[in-house]
Amino acid sequence: MTKPNSFRYFKTSPEVIRLAVMLYVRFPLSLRNVEDVLHERGIDVCHETVRFWWNRFGPMFASEIRRKRIDRMRAVSTWRWHLDEMFVKINGERHYLWRAVDHEGEVLEAIVTKRRDRTAALKFLRKAMKRYGRPREIVTDRLPSYRAALKELGAEDLQSSGCWLNNRVENSHLPLRRRERAMLRFRRMRSLQTFAAVHSSVSNHFNQERHLYSRDNFKLNRTAALEEWRQLFTA
Repeated sequence: MTKPNSFRYFKTSPEVIRLAVMLYVRFPLSLRNVEDVLHERGIDVCHETVRFWWNRFGPMFASEIRRKRIDRMRAVSTWRWHLDEMFVKINGERHYLWRAVDHEGEVLEAIVTKRRDRTAALKFLRKAMKRYGRPREIVTDRLPSYRAALKELGAEDLQSSGCWLNNRVENSHLPLRRRERAMLRFRRMRSLQTFAAVHSSVSNHFNQERHLYSRDNFKLNRTAALEEWRQLFTA
């Protein structure tokens, strides 16, 4: 059965839509910044059009990336997880963005909650384990909610905590923090949850860990990732 064309009824070419969504999600650019970049390339669109494209196609692209990578990630992401939570202001109210990355820096899961208690930690861990299985080790900070949630899951012996052990996930927060500043913070929990999920998938896709490869191999990997992005939802 032929998959329906996701770009049907859109006058703009799929290549332009993919480019606009990639610029907005991957780089710390505002909607108007993306409009200016596209204008420099001879593409005249409004920033509200970029917003519509992002809302419509961003989750679809992220879902397709996860679908293609989930089997490979499940095979390697059961070694060690690093868990941490970010403080995020939404309309002046503090919320918490829980994030999990594996030992290679791949973002596994991200959820938004209003509280930082055992119930929220349990929801976060259950969602991650349902998708990727149980890891061999879980590195956290000393927040008591983690220990309480892991105890209920029968995984208390997997927890590790200590100074500098969780730098992997702390550094992983930085790109999202830059996006938060570019977007002048978030307005709703739902929009933050959606953006965090899409941003995680796109970051995983373009994360080439350039410090581990030679320049030639890095360029090959980067070209392959960009070509795969351009092929999303092609006929």
